[in-house]
Amino acid sequence: MSNAVTIRQGKLRERKLRLVRRGIRFYGLANGVICTEGLDADDVWRRLHDDAGKSDPRYFGYDGARARFQKFFPNGFHSEGFASQERTFKLELKKKLDSTAPLEQALEVGGLGESVLAVYRSNLLSPYEVIPMQNLLRGPNADSFIQAAARFATNATSSTLLELDRVLKPHDCAKWTIATYLPFLWQPESHMFLKPEATKDFAVRVGHSFASVYESRLDFDVYASLLNLADKTASELIDLAPRDQIDIQSFIWIVGYYREDREAVYP
Repeated sequence: MSNAVTIRQGKLRERKLRLVRRGIRFYGLANGVICTEGLDADDVWRRLHDDAGKSDPRYFGYDGARARFQKFFPNGFHSEGFASQERTFKLELKKKLDSTAPLEQALEVGGLGESVLAVYRSNLLSPYEVIPMQNLLRGPNADSFIQAAARFATNATSSTLLELDRVLKPHDCAKWTIATYLPFLWQPESHMFLKPEATKDFAVRVGHSFASVYESRLDFDVYASLLNLADKTASELIDLAPRDQIDIQSFIWIVGYYREDREAVYP
């Protein structure tokens, strides 16, 4: 493209991606071919990744994701099977956190380390993730971590995530599972819990750019992409009436992790 300026580049498996500006418009190119265009650079870049993702052999779109979910839970989010396997224990964790370390107290009150640690002991996390949290939540930085997590829950920004990262990193706990766990339980209507491998797999299957945006370090662009993936998924499933991000996170986990040879079908 003549008179075009490349402003961003990337790679999605074997496809080279470029975002270029020409005049006031932006164009997304995959291997030199224009795939999408528009007036908003971030939107064009996201749509370019989404379109490029459809070429992955694992892609089956949201229709395929829905079919896979309903293979295990044919009656959807509001069935007894879904509640018993995926939802009830998460609501119980939330209830426990709200009663022992409510968000309002966590913002200002200290001494909540043991209460928060009890909530971290769940099958949402591996033992290898919980063990270093014991040292953190029983140490001198417990209050700093809990308050940082609470601030991120009430105001999710790059700066509040950076503050959370600074507290977690010295304890080798700067992981997405650890960082998103409390905000998700405090406010499941707006926050998402990130299990990276299952979520990346899901993103590939539905052709969402999260699969290529993801980084293991705590970066706000990754979290913003996760929320976009959650919003897109919720809109695609509106007829199934997901209630909150607990349902959406469970849907992503089921599609990305459940295997036919190890899971039964739950009514």
